[in-house]
Formats: sequence, structure tokens, C-alpha cells
Amino acid sequence: MLGKIKEITNEKYFHIIMLVLILLVLIFTTGAIILRYNVEGETNMPFELSKISIISSSEGIDKEVVDTKWAFDVCQNNDIYIYIDKNSNYDRTEAIKSVQISNIKVESEKEREIKIYRPEKIEERVIFKNSEENEVKDLTYMGDMVSNLKETKISNQGGIIAFRCSNINVGEYTSNEEEINHHELLDKLEISDEDLNIKLIFDLTIELERGKTYKSTITLDLPVEGIIENGTTSVELTQSRDFIFKRVKNT
Repeated sequence: MLGKIKEITNEKYFHIIMLVLILLVLIFTTGAIILRYNVEGETNMPFELSKISIISSSEGIDKEVVDTKWAFDVCQNNDIYIYIDKNSNYDRTEAIKSVQISNIKVESEKEREIKIYRPEKIEERVIFKNSEENEVKDLTYMGDMVSNLKETKISNQGGIIAFRCSNINVGEYTSNEEEINHHELLDKLEISDEDLNIKLIFDLTIELERGKTYKSTITLDLPVEGIIENGTTSVELTQSRDFIFKRVKNT
């Protein structure tokens, strides 16, 4: 019996079969690892996206009055705050070099004029202002000792970054009323949810001082539900597992 087994194992075809089996196991294992990475992404990053806060509101931009007391171009704003925290389970000291928002795209069933704004630098009392000088195509927050939204800086140990996605010129509203409540403008224009709904897609890239870079593609449904009835609505997205980061540079 032992002689027969030895005879079989000495055959060339046996070695070929074993080699094929080993290759199949390696391919299967590698495929499983790649599939898991594509689904879960990085599982132990130095910094984590812990929360995204969205505040949706309406605003009337004054325009030249001809024969009415008030005249507004109405826009619908979505202020987006992204919280990046240090991972307490990560066993090395790292520092953020920059956080970038790029490749911004908007999907909508209706044609809309969408603009992206950085935080307002000059006026102290406002965080965002829909002005031409604040309009951007992408946005980079540089790592620093402390976070500063107006200067587009984030603490190198984690902090908050923010930008505005604005649905421009949703409609024009004129009135001779004594006072105007901007929170009621969308309702007064008889705007529907379908008129406003958009899908905002962008890449969020975290670059570390040591050279490692992580990127996630984030999709947000805007505006927050209830904007027409309430004028201002907000939501916090805290399911961090929905934000899948992958390493795009490792040095």
C-alpha cells in the first residue's frame, strides 16, 4: 500500500495537480481579501470620519426693486460639516497634512444651477455667504495646530471641515408685505420636493504628514427632508461604516 502511494506521488501528473490546487487556493484567498477590502475598506485608519452634519435652509438674495417692496432670487442652501476624529485604537502618532474635497458632481432629475462655496473669510458673523469670491470647484483644508473654518484649516489631530452646496435661483419672489420670513420663501413659491432633490457626490481625501493618503467617495441626498414646510432642517449621519476609505498612497 505504501509502495503504491509512493508510486503515485512520484508521478508527474500528481505534482501538476498539487501545483494547480495550491494556485487555486492562493487565487481564492487573494480574491477574498480583495473583495473584503472593496466592501469594508480600511479598518484601522489613524483618523476616522465620525459624522457628517447637514443643515438645509432657504435664503432670499435681494435684487433690484422696480414696482414692489421686496424682490428676491430664492436659493436653497445645504451647509455640510464633516467631522474627522483621531482613532484612539491606532497605535502610532500621525498628523493630518491636508483634507481635500474634490471631483464634485451633482445628479438631479431637473436641470438646476448648483454652486459650491467655501466658508466666508471676511464677515465674522456668518459662516457662509453666497458670493462670487467664495465660489469654488474643489476645496482643501490644510493641517495646522488648530482648526479654523474661515481660514480653511483643520487641526492636524482632527477637527471639522465645512462647505456649502447651494441650489441657485430656485425661483423669484416679489411682495409688498411689510415683513418677509425667509424660511417661508420655498413654501410661498409652491416649490415641491422633486424640484429641489439632488444627489451630491464628492471625493474626500485625507493626506497624512508621513505620506499615507486615504480616499472615500461620499454620496449625500439633499436637501434634508422637511425643508419646504419648516424652512430649516438638519440631520447628522453617524454610521461611519457607510464611509468606506481606501488607501491610495502608502509611503
